[in-house]
Amino acid sequence: MSETSTAAGRRIESLLDANSFVEIGAAVTARATDFNLSAAQTPSDGVITGYGTVDGNLVYVYSQDATVLGGSIGEMHARKVAHIYQLARKTGAPIVAMIDCGGVRLQESTDALNALGRIFRNQAMASGVIPQITAIYGNCGGGLSILPAMSDFILMESKKARLFVNSPDAIKGSNVDKLDNTTAAYQMEHGHVDFAGSEEEMATRMRELLAYLPLNNEDEGASENCGDDLNRATAGLASMTGDAHAMIQTISDGGQFFEVKPAYGKSIVTGFMKLNGYTVGVVANDDDALMARGFRKAAKFVAFCDSFNIPILTLANSTRFAGTVCTENNMPEAASKFAYAYASATVPKVTVVAGKAFGSAYVLMGSKAMGADIVFAWPDSKIGIMDAGSAAKLLESDADKIAETKEAFDKLQDGVASAAQRGYVDAIISDADTRKYVIGAFEVLYTKRENRPDKKHGTV
Repeated sequence: MSETSTAAGRRIESLLDANSFVEIGAAVTARATDFNLSAAQTPSDGVITGYGTVDGNLVYVYSQDATVLGGSIGEMHARKVAHIYQLARKTGAPIVAMIDCGGVRLQESTDALNALGRIFRNQAMASGVIPQITAIYGNCGGGLSILPAMSDFILMESKKARLFVNSPDAIKGSNVDKLDNTTAAYQMEHGHVDFAGSEEEMATRMRELLAYLPLNNEDEGASENCGDDLNRATAGLASMTGDAHAMIQTISDGGQFFEVKPAYGKSIVTGFMKLNGYTVGVVANDDDALMARGFRKAAKFVAFCDSFNIPILTLANSTRFAGTVCTENNMPEAASKFAYAYASATVPKVTVVAGKAFGSAYVLMGSKAMGADIVFAWPDSKIGIMDAGSAAKLLESDADKIAETKEAFDKLQDGVASAAQRGYVDAIISDADTRKYVIGAFEVLYTKRENRPDKKHGTV
């Protein structure tokens, strides 16, 4: 095929199944004539668009060609992209954007700006209907940075890709020597990008991600034959408390886990796992002190899962909010967004209290009060307003009685049995039985239906 002669075409072929790509709009060229643009050669107007398959499933794709006017966006370029979005939405298939763009085409002025707006609008219409993945291979700057931000997942080439609103030298008081805000490492650290690597690694990661995702919001979801024992014991899981990655991989089918935004908001781990062959979104603590960035990450992830009917597993082990200036300034808004996303989600929601769950941190991390359908807890878990030692010091003025009060508080208030007696925990299970109980819970909840108040949308 002709597109293999360019990097843009090779990127498409590296993603799709062999010989599956069908190009659309190959004959389109720029129609503007200002500033002698008509004399320039603009094959496909700088973007290859079409469809193909990944593991046999339909996927739409467009790939910008930096060899044609720098891959810049003009009227016809954007019209092709918008058409691909419309087709993807109509047919219910994911779309992958491959960005290598010099910006909005200067020679086309307001025509180019209007065209860019059409892309944004089509992205908005597709949001929550089909999965959107953006891969950045070269430049993506200025207003173009909104394009990946409106997608669900973003990948960047680790060496050559650049993502920015303003370049380093255009930021007041900064320059590239002080801070290069365009790099993949910077964007990963600040939560704008999910994965960075070579072009080959990006193609592999996109194929892996697509294998976890449904085709659209009405699809039953990605599933595969489960070769793992559904009743496999997860003995020793309790010893992994504090290592969310190890816990998730121990519970999941074959240790499969696709993490989302691993370099950002590390107090909470988010990603996709397989249970009985079905995709499940997981939210877990990697630190008992929760931070605002973790909640921001988790809120967006939960909203995505709910949009595409992906069940949510929460592994709760949280005692407090981190005591930092950043947390103090950002926690209320970040935590409220997570609370709203979780409470609003109508997908099956299962929680395992895997350690300590105290105070508001406990409430937010998948409690019954927030809408969890089924809550499990391990026998040695602690659930309450605070740990018994701190509570005893507040309740007892006599220093000689603090130890006695601590023991009583631990039994009456913090013990998992107390929470179970009040119905806040559905079953107390051993850590070894966690996998089979979680799988069983999701099977029971498979046909869950839950209505929400009739409204246009929330405001949180």
